[in-house]
Amino acid sequence: MNSRVTRSRERALLLAAAATGLGLAGSGLRYGAREFLHRQADAARRVVGKPLGEVAPDADGRYKKKYGDPLELLLLGDSIAAGLGADLPKETLGARLAKRLAKATRRTVRLTTAARVGSESSMLAGQLAGLPPAYRPDVAVIVVGGNDVTHRVPVGESVRHLEEAIVALRHRGTAVVVGTCPDLGALRPVPQPLRALGSRASRQLARAQETAAVRNGAHAVSLAHVVGPFFITNPDEMFSLDRFHPSAIGYKRTAKAMLPSVLAALGVVEQVPFGHRPPETTAR
Repeated sequence: MNSRVTRSRERALLLAAAATGLGLAGSGLRYGAREFLHRQADAARRVVGKPLGEVAPDADGRYKKKYGDPLELLLLGDSIAAGLGADLPKETLGARLAKRLAKATRRTVRLTTAARVGSESSMLAGQLAGLPPAYRPDVAVIVVGGNDVTHRVPVGESVRHLEEAIVALRHRGTAVVVGTCPDLGALRPVPQPLRALGSRASRQLARAQETAAVRNGAHAVSLAHVVGPFFITNPDEMFSLDRFHPSAIGYKRTAKAMLPSVLAALGVVEQVPFGHRPPETTAR
């Protein structure tokens, strides 16, 4: 999520109000609700600010070179996948995952990050198109959805783009792990009821993403379940300066939580913990 999130939050969650069934009757009440949410969004924007810019640290490279027999790890998606909020390249989600994956498999991991700050699900195809034609990652991790919610992209449209990316990766022979949309209800600078609307919309998208992922042969990790509680109970530690993106510790927690599905996707382990779903056996 980048500065576009802050600029467009009022538009996104205003429409989320209708989509999540507030059921306000009469044009006067609807207008009053819109004005109230506009004021709340303005207040949230003043509190949060935009100190991080729009470029995440470049963490691409080889991790644990001494092991050899390299694994190719690809990160796709939005600012969380890109690592915005980390102070150093080694603190990004990709770097944290690469290091943990290397230690678990005793193999060198070569990280490629195609994720870009501000991306929506519709931009996954472009991220894949930007990769060399011969590139065949062993495993791809996709984290996307927050910008779809804040930019009021219909759930069906978001999921369609995600499915297309999963299918394209599987055609390359790549195992896929999807980290579903985080719960925007953890964003404490956003006041109520705006935060509740964002939470409801993001959870709806996350459920649809999970279903689509496992149906198409990918592993799914519910970020709202596996790391969401840490962000809610320890926001000062888990969030970066902008109070929206994970901090170095937040990415460390997220990488640790996602690792079991990455290992399962590669066939290293069979069992995954709560919050993880393997592909359906009938996945196409």
